[in-house]
Amino acid sequence: MTKRKLAILGSTGSIGTQALEILTNADGLFHITALSANNNYKLLAEQANRFKPETVILANPKNRSEFKKRLSYSPDKIIYGNDGLDNFATEGDYDVLLNSLVGFAGFMSTYNALLRSKRVALANKESLVVGGEILTKMPAFKQGNLIPVDSEHSAMLQCLVGEASESIQKIVITASGGPFKDYSRERMSCVNLEDALNHPNWDMGAKITIDSSTMMNKGLEIIEAMWLFSLPVDKIEPVIHPQSIIHSIIEFVDGSSKAQLGPPDMKVPILYALTYPDRVEYPNKTLDYSKTMNLEFTPVDFERFPCIRLAIESAKDGGFKPAILNASNEIAVERFLKREIRYIDIPEIIESSLNNIESNKEITPLTLQSIDRETRAFANTLLK
Repeated sequence: MTKRKLAILGSTGSIGTQALEILTNADGLFHITALSANNNYKLLAEQANRFKPETVILANPKNRSEFKKRLSYSPDKIIYGNDGLDNFATEGDYDVLLNSLVGFAGFMSTYNALLRSKRVALANKESLVVGGEILTKMPAFKQGNLIPVDSEHSAMLQCLVGEASESIQKIVITASGGPFKDYSRERMSCVNLEDALNHPNWDMGAKITIDSSTMMNKGLEIIEAMWLFSLPVDKIEPVIHPQSIIHSIIEFVDGSSKAQLGPPDMKVPILYALTYPDRVEYPNKTLDYSKTMNLEFTPVDFERFPCIRLAIESAKDGGFKPAILNASNEIAVERFLKREIRYIDIPEIIESSLNNIESNKEITPLTLQSIDRETRAFANTLLK
């Protein structure tokens, strides 16, 4: 493969650090031109000193002086502030953008990269959740320049190589069920922050771990799959699969099904997104077939996990509803992490936001940003 230029937005998070680990062990795949972080300036400085990208972006400029002191080389550009992310996506030097930013903050970087017909390896599912209607109309999307990093969507893509989209009968998207898959509704009311952050299978950041426990993460992934594969939401079925070995299943019109399997490890989908459509040799973990394996599947209980129901309803309603869903969820999770609200208050805040905020405006990047701000302000007023 020709060595390409890679920029990683969110390099200090779970996806970013694993991507850099892959590139350390598979030297020669990419030249890293940019790294970014929000608050973790110490780790960003360590990464920059090791990989020496031409551009380094620190979204929160609070520690800029301390950050500069930690750099052992002189980047061509050090950019501070959230605007720096969007500006880099618009003007920076890269062939592939790995967008592993968290939340709506990642949308404009995806949009601006696709405007330039750049390849985007997308770990920021919110880009498609809030702006799928915009992104899927862009020429770069239609040319296949948006490659998913999420393990479920990577599994779908891998199963669909060589298949016609019209042959899809259904997509089955698997969910671990998180730490509360066996909890009663009554027991859910007693969940505390430490319980919710204790995921049984995956090691992720705080926000996505809470989303996994409420199953909002699966709801967002259903919306993402709807846009990625041009399917009505009714053709995407979530199921609980506690082992997290089968990452998704494609059921075809002739009754056949394909599944993609592997241990719960994000390095396979990260590497696949970066090198697609090629496969590159790498010592990822594999399943041990010399040992007994159980593969369990159970339906999702929408009463116990109302967030996934709200996500599906917002996808069916369309318009700005998914953006309202996403913004209110981000605020609710943020408030739960600060111990301002109870765990069971999260879906209440989301549902109230969906019921109270409306807009008849055309969906554009600017109107999405406006509805996002309005929803966040409203969600912050609830349950004070």
